[in-house]
Amino acid sequence: MKNISKIYHIMKARIKKNHFLYVVAVALLFLLFAFINLMATASTLPPDEAIGAVSADTVKYRAFTGKVIDNETKEPVVFASIYLEGSNVGTVTNSDGEFLLKIPLATKGVKICISHLSYKNLFIDTEQMDKEKNLIYLEPVKIPIQEVTIRSTDPQEIIYMALRKRTDNYSRNPVMLTSFYRETIKQNRNYVAVSEAVLDIYKSPYVQTLEADRSRIYKGRKSQDVKKMDTVFFKLQGGPYNALMLDVVKNPGEVLSEEYINLYDYSFSGINYIDDRETYVIDFKQKSYVTDPLYKGKIYIDAENLAFTGIDFNLNINDPQLVNAMFIRKKPAGMKVDVLGANYLTKYRLIDNTWYLNYVRLEASFKCKWEKKLFNSVYSTMTEMAVTDMDLDSITRFKYKESAKISDVLAEQVNQFEDPEFWGEYNIIKPDESIQAAIEKISRKLKKRL
Repeated sequence: MKNISKIYHIMKARIKKNHFLYVVAVALLFLLFAFINLMATASTLPPDEAIGAVSADTVKYRAFTGKVIDNETKEPVVFASIYLEGSNVGTVTNSDGEFLLKIPLATKGVKICISHLSYKNLFIDTEQMDKEKNLIYLEPVKIPIQEVTIRSTDPQEIIYMALRKRTDNYSRNPVMLTSFYRETIKQNRNYVAVSEAVLDIYKSPYVQTLEADRSRIYKGRKSQDVKKMDTVFFKLQGGPYNALMLDVVKNPGEVLSEEYINLYDYSFSGINYIDDRETYVIDFKQKSYVTDPLYKGKIYIDAENLAFTGIDFNLNINDPQLVNAMFIRKKPAGMKVDVLGANYLTKYRLIDNTWYLNYVRLEASFKCKWEKKLFNSVYSTMTEMAVTDMDLDSITRFKYKESAKISDVLAEQVNQFEDPEFWGEYNIIKPDESIQAAIEKISRKLKKRL
């Protein structure tokens, strides 16, 4: 107990000095006062140049839209992975279970795989898919723990074993990834900012190395088809940089670092299926005597090779003063800002016996209220990054000055990377309903080209 207490006080001092170790930096925000008339002068694009507009090009592909549904509850399956078997072409469903997937027209005789935590994988031949309104039902799968034999009954020991096997389960060589990245900001129920980018990512090895991951924008765009912010100019800082920091296997930070493990309680909650593989599910939460904000959630570990396959967790916000200090970089005088929640999801994918980063999602919400005013606004941010392609051979470690940094604001950068003719050939993660019209513009253009 003395050792645990010593570690705790050391970590507490470190947290107070700089709590932005990795995950808490994912939603660094600027809150700057701006008058309505200033916002009204912001530039807007004509309808055909808004997000979702593409012009004709020579790329030939097929597009499929649809919805993924739980076979038992008939509820939408949110953030299910949908990808072309044997490739890195894929997307994920949105918060309504809907998706848009585009695959090369020349691709024949292959299947589309649909997967999600706790569901059986489903494979569908592309020739059996309709172009639109496919309804896909996933079957839930759960295995009671008493029916299986596991390596250890101690969940903390399972985590230690998984940490020791990182260099066996993850790439020892650098790889190049291509990913689709999206940031959204909502004020109450209305979208006030949507930015998208295709990122080039240099992924350094998972072995001990001084090399850090690097990402840069290849193409970018943002939507003008959104509601204008009112009296607050809300910015999301450090997006692509922070998304890579959510690779908790490489950047264990305050969740999986060995010096933090003793600050959590762990419990074994059963075995589920992920991509048809038996997976240990371990619940964790910070110990009751730990007062600084840490995390609680679920860790998923492959039962066969003890690889971390995913982690779903959220920040403890019981101490509003500390949590607010972690997230809010600047705010107007006379405004009170409270963090309502922060949630994170990281998923990995097995390719040729090696696990690779596949998907991350970061969500945070904030309540902003002016003093002496009755009403308040709730701002919700979401960041998503889905890996769409991988190259093991042509490795380019681009310069640091080209790389995304924690101080970057993507919405202010994407205009430098606009290319309307480009967007026809990349899969797109559909946003929520309030900007569905922009996505439909893409769908109509696809029909004309096929």
